[in-house]
Amino acid sequence: MTKQFSRRDLLKTAGAGAVALAAGSALGRKAWAARETELNILCWEGYNSAQVLDPFRQSKGATVKAESLTNDPTMINRLRAGETNVWDLINVNNPWARKIMYPEKLIKPLDRARFEPYFDKMMPAFKPPYRWAMSDDGKELLGMCQRFGPYSFVVNTDKVSRATAEDQGWDLWNDAANAGKYGVLESDDWNVFNICLIAGFDPFREHNDAEVAKFTEAAKRVFKGAKVVGDIATMNQALISGEINFHMTGGTYSASPARADGNLNIRGVTPKKGPMAGGKGGVSWIEVTSTVNNPQLSPLATQFLEYVQHPEVAHTVAFAEGTFNPVAQMANPDCFKLFTKEELDAIQWDSLEEEMNASIEYDIVPDYDKLLDIMTAAKREASGG
Repeated sequence: MTKQFSRRDLLKTAGAGAVALAAGSALGRKAWAARETELNILCWEGYNSAQVLDPFRQSKGATVKAESLTNDPTMINRLRAGETNVWDLINVNNPWARKIMYPEKLIKPLDRARFEPYFDKMMPAFKPPYRWAMSDDGKELLGMCQRFGPYSFVVNTDKVSRATAEDQGWDLWNDAANAGKYGVLESDDWNVFNICLIAGFDPFREHNDAEVAKFTEAAKRVFKGAKVVGDIATMNQALISGEINFHMTGGTYSASPARADGNLNIRGVTPKKGPMAGGKGGVSWIEVTSTVNNPQLSPLATQFLEYVQHPEVAHTVAFAEGTFNPVAQMANPDCFKLFTKEELDAIQWDSLEEEMNASIEYDIVPDYDKLLDIMTAAKREASGG
């Protein structure tokens, strides 16, 4: 039987609803107020450094938390899994904001009038509107740029000269005589790129069955012939000790700590030729840092993006603990003058422009999941797992 509601019942219900609404609104305001002194950053190593974060924490009286990962797809999958309500900023490589995160509503655009002028003080390649920082239609600014660099492989020039490495390029891994003389840095997405290049084709497009077969064969051979598989510190130590002569993946980002310690024979190399557009064989990366589509986005997110543009902070970001990298703000004389000769040597400033010009910018591999599964199986097989 359906209960009939009197006018008094309706008024009581309405009153209770108003109280609940007011309580909910108050809780919302309280939660929002709490976020005014809280900032959460999902990033590559460097932005999580106390050297970068502590001055910002102190100036804002804020609680700033940063988590560092070494793989873009993993970070983006965290947002897809619901962590848009956790993070305020995400720092990943160049294609993800434009091609994936903005179309999937994982990030929010920035105020162009407020942020685009910062690009005018960056290196010429970043002058606005910089393609990777913009939406596909060119209307929305999706993030800010800072660190970048070439990232192909690293050699000990006492064992393999820069000229030889540039000329042979990815065929170093196709030479059976080099088995047991190289290492593989654990970096899934980059290693997928490079095994494609070793196999002789462009990573950044769909691949046919014949190419997948070549990739499978190359992946098995590369991991079987690796003397060492490990992280950046492991690779640099193996290079310095003479245990290996070269390693993939690598570049300024990975070689710079060893070079900063005076080991200038450890050098990132960009091949002079390869199977990508324009006959290029190198790959470069450019980070784009974006505001997450967090329903309670901290107002500190955009303030942090401005903070790291300051010349002194940009220099700190370039040489934050961990790895060292060039930054787009080095075009600003007030920033560039802060770099010592030793720091410029560590980041291979002498060949930076040449190597960036010889590289294709990091992009998305359409059949990445399939190739990653093949590579992971090859790695497991080589390790006896």
